[in-house]
Amino acid sequence: MYPKVRITQVRSVIDRPKDQKATIQALGLGKINRTTEKVVTPQILGMIKKVSHLIKLEEI
Repeated sequence: MYPKVRITQVRSVIDRPKDQKATIQALGLGKINRTTEKVVTPQILGMIKKVSHLIKLEEI
């Protein structure tokens, strides 16, 4: 089974490219300090890498 991570948005998406805004939405975020838990899959890892400068990660 894949491990889980807790993803918290720590920076705003204002003045970011559309693809980064869409990635934040797809992760279930959208407001600063909003948190979601995801199972780590290759797709989720790619999304995390794309917006790593906007989020904080914690392993569960």
